[in-house]
Amino acid sequence: MSVVAVLLLLFPVAPALSPSAQIILAACKTVGGGSTYVGVQFCEDALGSVAGLIHSLNYQDLGGLAVGLLANNATSTRDKISRLLRGGGGGGGDVKLKPENDAAVGWCLQSCWSLYGGIVEDGSASSAAIKAGKLGEATAILEKAADAAKKCEDGFGKGSVASPLKTEDDDAYKLAKLGVALLRFA
Repeated sequence: MSVVAVLLLLFPVAPALSPSAQIILAACKTVGGGSTYVGVQFCEDALGSVAGLIHSLNYQDLGGLAVGLLANNATSTRDKISRLLRGGGGGGGDVKLKPENDAAVGWCLQSCWSLYGGIVEDGSASSAAIKAGKLGEATAILEKAADAAKKCEDGFGKGSVASPLKTEDDDAYKLAKLGVALLRFA
């Protein structure tokens, strides 16, 4: 056996991270480590989903990517709410609404539809604020989005009904908080 083979067995070579993965890991350790809102893994998963778009170490750009992910989440969630309100289920294996909960869930879904509409509409304003360097303005918009996602989820709890949007609300909240955290380091 050659010396190289023995060394490789003793010290396996870890695959090198791509430049975008290195940027993501560094940023996520900075904003996610110790955060009560966004963990390192959520940050890596979210930003990793758009890794091909990451070409700089700029936290402002990363914050813009988080805004884009939030806008996509909000649009998708609003579409799911529309399907649920039509009685078609939410897709992805979601259970259709139960007749005994229709009124309470329907009211919550209507409220959430409106809240997510606000997130979608504010997405372009947040992106524009980031591009213009108005990070305080963008942060305020993202905090408003986090509050909207939380308010949506809280409505189901107040109505004592199970939320068909728990995952989406949680993701929207975390994406908004991720954007805020990234912009604080910009």
